[in-house]
Amino acid sequence: MTIRKMIYLGIVSIVIVLAYFAWKLTARSAYESAEYTVLESDRPFEIRRYPDLPMATTNMQYGSQGDDGSFMRLFRYIGGANKQEQKVPMTTPVFMEPEANGAQGQMGFVIPKHVAEHRVPEPTGEQVQIRKRAGGRFAVIRFAGRMNRETVAKAEEQLRTWINKKGLVGELDAELAGYDPPWTPGPFRRNEVLIRLK
Repeated sequence: MTIRKMIYLGIVSIVIVLAYFAWKLTARSAYESAEYTVLESDRPFEIRRYPDLPMATTNMQYGSQGDDGSFMRLFRYIGGANKQEQKVPMTTPVFMEPEANGAQGQMGFVIPKHVAEHRVPEPTGEQVQIRKRAGGRFAVIRFAGRMNRETVAKAEEQLRTWINKKGLVGELDAELAGYDPPWTPGPFRRNEVLIRLK
């Protein structure tokens, strides 16, 4: 093997190792995740019980995936753009409530447990609000790929069919949850549709 090939292989190996560690540091496993208890599992479906969760939320246009500025508003808030100038660790998932009945959609991060137990930093301005996501039982379907109108509609239809088959009754509105940063390849992404059960 020539010296040039050895140098090339060495550089490629270093780049691969650096890319792996950069991905691990920003992957979903690096963040605290919203608490829930699995009551029933029938892959890819689950029934979960969520406790009340404190959240930082902002308005979102449906299907924007944060391109409307909603993600960056929340990111600035947790980065210290709040009245206490306190950094708040990011959590997973990002919850998204699509527009419904004329109401604007919402995007939100769950406030980490150790922050919520003390004092939740106050947002500066009206674009970010602190609110409670009411706990309860939810039917959930997990799916990979990019989250868009088609993939969400298909997953929601599958989930509603499963809910009906189980003899359960779900709310009319669905909620979405995304667990990964935007650069995560589609097959490795974790997305969910959640429907609150009556």
